[in-house]
Amino acid sequence: MGVLRPLLSFAKGGAVLLVALVLGACSGPSGEMRRKVNAQIAAGDFSGAVSHIQRGKLTSYGAKNAVLYYLDLGAVQHDAGRYKESDANLALAESRIDQLYTKSVSKASATLLLNNNTVDYVGGRFERALVNVYRALDFLWLGDRENALVEIRKLTRLLQEYADTLGTSSSAYKDDAFAQYLSSLLYADDGHDDDSRISLDAAQRAYARYATAYGTSKPQLSLPPSDRAMGELVFIHLNGVAPRKVSQSFQVAWNEAVATVDATKDDEAQAGQAKNALRAGLLGRAITVAFPAYVQDPYSIMGSVVEVDGQTQTTELVEDVSAIAQKDLAEHLALIKTQAIARATIKYILTKATVDKTKKKYGDNSLQALAAGVAAAALAGATEVADTRAWATLPAQFRMARMRVPIGEHSVTIHYVGAGGADVLMRSFKVKILEGQRAYLHDRTAL
Repeated sequence: MGVLRPLLSFAKGGAVLLVALVLGACSGPSGEMRRKVNAQIAAGDFSGAVSHIQRGKLTSYGAKNAVLYYLDLGAVQHDAGRYKESDANLALAESRIDQLYTKSVSKASATLLLNNNTVDYVGGRFERALVNVYRALDFLWLGDRENALVEIRKLTRLLQEYADTLGTSSSAYKDDAFAQYLSSLLYADDGHDDDSRISLDAAQRAYARYATAYGTSKPQLSLPPSDRAMGELVFIHLNGVAPRKVSQSFQVAWNEAVATVDATKDDEAQAGQAKNALRAGLLGRAITVAFPAYVQDPYSIMGSVVEVDGQTQTTELVEDVSAIAQKDLAEHLALIKTQAIARATIKYILTKATVDKTKKKYGDNSLQALAAGVAAAALAGATEVADTRAWATLPAQFRMARMRVPIGEHSVTIHYVGAGGADVLMRSFKVKILEGQRAYLHDRTAL
């Protein structure tokens, strides 16, 4: 999809304002599509959700949301048990994200006058880390421990880059406790005890930060020793739906809006034109600004209990995706609002200056003045939308339970419980436990 480009110029011999709105500043899937996909996930119709996303590849996502498409599709394919397809799409997302970071698309031209919807979606740091988590789990369920470890090592390097870049004093997301915890288990499974210990220590430190930042208590990270011939069952529960971004608006007084433009860097061409107009005495009105906000839709399943041979183990919250997403946005919101104010104000100044110039030359009631006013209104209406894109097929939370289980084949019952502790849903699985080894099981709910 093309970038929305306003061309404000005076044509030879006619001095008519030309505003070419090449529509296609695609803001990603609509709210209606998101609700449909979430309903299919809640119903366990993962194949239907996969098909729905695939049908919207060109119309709902488009080229600038290729990363978002691969993320949404890969996660639902994972839920559907289509692990090879899931990994293939998540690999495409990972590759594209890394390319976009290298190109520093945040500095692309035209984004100040328009908005972030006009640039490629690159995702947040936590989304990038979860790509490798999902890919490791894809390989784990495929029985490919070697490639699962490849993803874990990539994840370890990525998290170290975050830590090196942001430093110890930053409160921003720079480590992932669940990712480190999972890494410690997979390293240990493959006999890499030192790597397992390092990842477990990192998980301990990250969970200490999680308690303050996201309200996530540190889970029980180890099991007591057993003198019996036992194995271990690890159950991972992907629960709820990710929070969705919505566009909210507020008004900014003219003097505050002008102050924001004055603080804008001089190397922005549109900002320079706007400042010149302000110096010439241009006056305006309150500016309406759009910015994103997260809304967490409710879900009825609050937890889960694993039952094997009369033993039970309650899952613990190991990753509150919703809390991480909301805090990540909150930490960027001041900058987002500043940019939105500057963008809206500059756009208003440039369009008003153009309309005033047209009226002065051709008269207030001329066809040219009317066309200029209509074009200015169209430009304003077309661009005042916040960037509400996000990886929407993630769960709201990851939960985990670990328990020692006698060797042999077992029937496993998962009790999905509501706020009062009563069963909302039950599902059964078969699992084979080997002595001294871990067996992994997972399930997805979104009720």
